[in-house]
Amino acid sequence: MVVISRIFSRGYGGLRAARVLHHATRANSSTVASDSVQESPSSDKTPGENVERQKRAIPDRYRFIYPEFLPNPEPKYRNSLREKLERMDMMARRKHIGIPEFYVGSVLAVTYSEPHAPGKVNKFVGICIERNETGLRASCLLRNIVDNQGIEVLYELYDPAIQKIECLRLEKSLDPHLRYLRDAPPEYSTFPFDMEPEYVVEGAPVSVREIKVQLNPRPWLERWERQELKGVEDLIPLLSHKRIRKAKAREQPWEKYDLMKTYRKTIPEEDQNEIFNEVYTKLHEMEITRRRQKHKRAFVRPQKTG
Repeated sequence: MVVISRIFSRGYGGLRAARVLHHATRANSSTVASDSVQESPSSDKTPGENVERQKRAIPDRYRFIYPEFLPNPEPKYRNSLREKLERMDMMARRKHIGIPEFYVGSVLAVTYSEPHAPGKVNKFVGICIERNETGLRASCLLRNIVDNQGIEVLYELYDPAIQKIECLRLEKSLDPHLRYLRDAPPEYSTFPFDMEPEYVVEGAPVSVREIKVQLNPRPWLERWERQELKGVEDLIPLLSHKRIRKAKAREQPWEKYDLMKTYRKTIPEEDQNEIFNEVYTKLHEMEITRRRQKHKRAFVRPQKTG
């Protein structure tokens, strides 16, 4: 109101009025700008640039940690309304149970309700050899050796019977699955049930499980020589000439250059940005709340003495 009264009372022209308005707004906004710089280090950028930068940063970090939020890339299975409702149910479930970051090759401990177990609760520890499906159907397959017998348990991550999920060892595998551990010696799949979680520095890169597994002699459950596995020792000495010839005949090295096949197996970047921007705020708030509760000390009432 002060600026407007100065303009009309003194009869400035259009150009002079514009200059007065410009200098007045710069003077009035200088204090606000100084305060906003202290609150946000990126205040020199426009809001649009900050939003676009945030949209580009979220998928790079989240699409590996939370792959179950990405829907099935098959067009016949896509339904935007169902996907949105599923994400709402997944976020509601995550408020009651913490699903940690893990990958194929990580060692997990899952505590779940078991009506026939002592105490109605059971716990299984094993290495994650496979992750399947998306949305509410997302699951992980754990493997361990119990009494010299290979045991595999399939868990649905959003199953209400699951009470707790812990990541005891955070690692990545060289291959998209570790099913070949079924044809490997038991020491590669044996983990104690009282295994303590390994501490990982926050923000540190996830280590890669670079162990080369030596498979048992044939017969095998699958034709591993046709899958281009990186975490397996050389299979040529264990194969016959006939199987080597058939494996070479079925090789398709050109597939890694097939861009359309890669496009059909993935979700477009625009859809990923939209999905992860929708869940980013809630996931970030849950992480902050979980960290506060983790460092919060339980109050112990002092006991009277004497």
